[in-house]
Amino acid sequence: MNKIDLSSRACKLVALLLLCAATPAVAQLLRLPDRLPLPSVLSGLGAPVDGLVGSATARLDRVSGLLRAHPRELERGNAGEVVVRAEILAVAPQPVALAAALAAGFAVTADELEPALGVRLVTLRPPPEVGVRAALKRLRALDPAGSYDFDHIFLPGGGATPITVAPPFAGDAPGARVGLVDSGVATAHPVFSGARVETRGFAGTVVAAQHGTAVASLLVGPQGAARGARVFAADVYGGAATGGSARALVGAFGWLAGQKVGVVNVSLVGPPNLALRAAVDALRTRGTLVVAAVGNDGPAAPPLYPASYPGVVAVTGLDVRGRPLPEAGRAAHVDFAALAMLRAADPGGGFSAVRGTSFAAPLIAGRLARLHPVAAVAGRDAAVAELARDGIAIPRR
Repeated sequence: MNKIDLSSRACKLVALLLLCAATPAVAQLLRLPDRLPLPSVLSGLGAPVDGLVGSATARLDRVSGLLRAHPRELERGNAGEVVVRAEILAVAPQPVALAAALAAGFAVTADELEPALGVRLVTLRPPPEVGVRAALKRLRALDPAGSYDFDHIFLPGGGATPITVAPPFAGDAPGARVGLVDSGVATAHPVFSGARVETRGFAGTVVAAQHGTAVASLLVGPQGAARGARVFAADVYGGAATGGSARALVGAFGWLAGQKVGVVNVSLVGPPNLALRAAVDALRTRGTLVVAAVGNDGPAAPPLYPASYPGVVAVTGLDVRGRPLPEAGRAAHVDFAALAMLRAADPGGGFSAVRGTSFAAPLIAGRLARLHPVAAVAGRDAAVAELARDGIAIPRR
């Protein structure tokens, strides 16, 4: 059997689905702007781009708000992104490199091995007089062949807003095991009464929040895309000032690998990060599909991660008419689109209207879990190919 290489642009279809009650499983062609610097596979198409500035500004405002609220825990990285203060992540450093870092005044604050991933992550604290940006530069100079990065903070890709909504495309996935990397889930909500949701915290105790609860309800609620699946929900925020860190995401991926999930949904976005990349690659090597939202900074924004990593199934969002959300990102590649204006559960026991690519991703993740819940690499590739056949391939130019 020939396998489909998800990281190959030449082999991959860009299949785009509008999943809504009025027109269930109707494929729609995502049309993208001509004038933006898009990959060749997405060029030559046109689309509306209203509202992009407001969306990008909203995320920038959130970043600034985090820095103001937690100046002792957070600071800016080289490109203005939010990072954990005085913390550098080293991926599997060699003993000689670690010794050189210690001799230069760095201290090891954590040395963690994720056995299910085979990824070792060492957290280093720089000397008090050395800022985090200078610390990263120094470590990379000491060990040019090593893998060092900031502990970046990743943010949810969507939120509650007053909009007209339509229910998602529902379906059953008995026997599937689905991972969720997000904020905490309010498992006591009536929408989960017939579902199996296991939670674990990776930034302190689990704290139920709107975003994770909404995404989980779109997966396994009564109208969920993967009803009957068992969900393993990793809370990478937990109410901590450093919630959403790359280190927390790596821990979450390690736990999910140990649970042998078939599909992992990540509706979070952030900059490229070497530790996160190592965890994503390790999870995919073990036969798990990683599905990620592309974010809501608009098509002109730089690619966000993990959606832009090779082999990750990148999902963008459509409105109720099947048009791309004006604020939806494009990532380094786009694989699928789904309805991104929905009604989802909130922690208070009720429901809220939600909008954003965050809420399109679980529709694709759930559909993939339904198509092929068995944990096998060839089966996963076959499931992606089967889902792609429901959509429209964008012609190469």
